[in-house]
Amino acid sequence: MFKIKRKADKPKRTVLYNIVEDYSEFDAPGNVTVCAMTEAEDLPAHAKILSESYDVPLETMTILLTEGGTYVYPEVGGVLTRGLFACWIDPSARAPKQTWTLDLMQFAEVEQMVRTRARSLLDAALEVFRKTLPTELKAKLEEKNLGLDYRTLDRAVAKGGDIKYIDFRKDWSPHFKRLCIMPDGRLVETGGVQDFAGLHGITEAQAKMLIEQGGTLEVNGELLACQIVNGQPAVARFSAKNYAKAKELVSSKGLHLMDALSEVGYADSAMMRGLARKTLSTRP
Repeated sequence: MFKIKRKADKPKRTVLYNIVEDYSEFDAPGNVTVCAMTEAEDLPAHAKILSESYDVPLETMTILLTEGGTYVYPEVGGVLTRGLFACWIDPSARAPKQTWTLDLMQFAEVEQMVRTRARSLLDAALEVFRKTLPTELKAKLEEKNLGLDYRTLDRAVAKGGDIKYIDFRKDWSPHFKRLCIMPDGRLVETGGVQDFAGLHGITEAQAKMLIEQGGTLEVNGELLACQIVNGQPAVARFSAKNYAKAKELVSSKGLHLMDALSEVGYADSAMMRGLARKTLSTRP
């Protein structure tokens, strides 16, 4: 008899979040994406992803996610180049676990607060972080489960129960989606750099540079444009026809290419429909 070999199942990608609210267009440094989870925390997976995302040693990250606390980034050549990573666990267990990062300016404010007001590093980091957030988000954080109406949530999300943790993120992560406006007005979701590169047929190195630095990239006669708004990448792909119109505006009006692309995009009804859907989809 012949034995039928069962095809090995592909390992499922860990799902870290099932609720995502985008505040990335708010003024920095409060321009965060709220990434939350109602299901039980997969601590090893959660720690691994955050460790890789924020350059925090895995063992340290595991301890932080278990006990709460802060990680101050080490100096590079005697100079601080990054702020800190924080994980806050509510002692009363009423609020979900929360993680975030602070930049150098915020970290300096935290240090001053610790010295002058005798606050713990974590308490000061929480206060400094919270005060920069959008007013609407501040109000939601005072409510249970961000004030969400569970009757309107997807059943798979709602059955998980209360929100277990929230990661306030600013990076381009494979564990939450961002939207790209395509030439025909479609909004296409992509996660990490690999997904983004695959969608547009470019290398991961090209995708990473575009997402991190902004700018434009020609792709098969079309143009991929990325503008960094409050530290967040906003991406659109322009058809060859619209790219040609933008170049004509650059030549005739002396516009910067990005300004010309914006003018062309706003005049394109299909792309404007996509932009309108993007605005609606990012509202909490």
